[in-house]
Amino acid sequence: LATGPRQDNSIFYEIRTYDIKPSKMKEFLEMVNKYIHFRTAHSELVGFWYTELGAMNKVFHIWKYDNFAHRTSVRHALANDKDWQGKFISVVLPLIEKQHNEVAYLVPWCQLGKPPKEGGVYEWVTFQMKPGGPALWGEAFRAAINAHINTGYTRLIAVFHTEYGLLNTVHVLWWNESPDHRAAGRHSAHEDARVVAAVRDSVRFLESQQNALLIPLPCSPLK
Repeated sequence: LATGPRQDNSIFYEIRTYDIKPSKMKEFLEMVNKYIHFRTAHSELVGFWYTELGAMNKVFHIWKYDNFAHRTSVRHALANDKDWQGKFISVVLPLIEKQHNEVAYLVPWCQLGKPPKEGGVYEWVTFQMKPGGPALWGEAFRAAINAHINTGYTRLIAVFHTEYGLLNTVHVLWWNESPDHRAAGRHSAHEDARVVAAVRDSVRFLESQQNALLIPLPCSPLK
């Protein structure tokens, strides 16, 4: 049940999901925007978002690492960073109800993208696939993703598959100009025979699917 082919380097991404106490979300986001520079001094932040639809009171953030030794050194440095620990961690921990992290790789045929402009919204779609990894479902899944891209209504940012966490999970990050732009595009896709055919072929490998509409924080590199 190996993950199969992946990018031919050691770079991986840590995807962190925090459930924030509903009454504390505003305070948490303010703290992140104010003090995230202490954290980004140690490693690269890909993006930081909060959920608007699909899952309430959650934040998603993605960190890039060169390899596992790099992550170990960063975690050690953070534990000894007095500014990070004293000004941020000690304050926000009581605001968090639950934390979850995953280690994921980009699928072999995907590079990390960027939106064409700042603004807009992101959609985080999580697919739980049948065991076997990209070696099993990769071709059909790629065809479904490309069919959506070819409609021109959305912009692909990244496709990740998990290595640690819940295995056989794929996260797809999309960008749209607005929620209404996304809705219009979805209607068009549902009427596009090419998309319908590709999706029907890929769902034979699918166990479940969830999505969330994400809003980037001002401090997020992906805006």
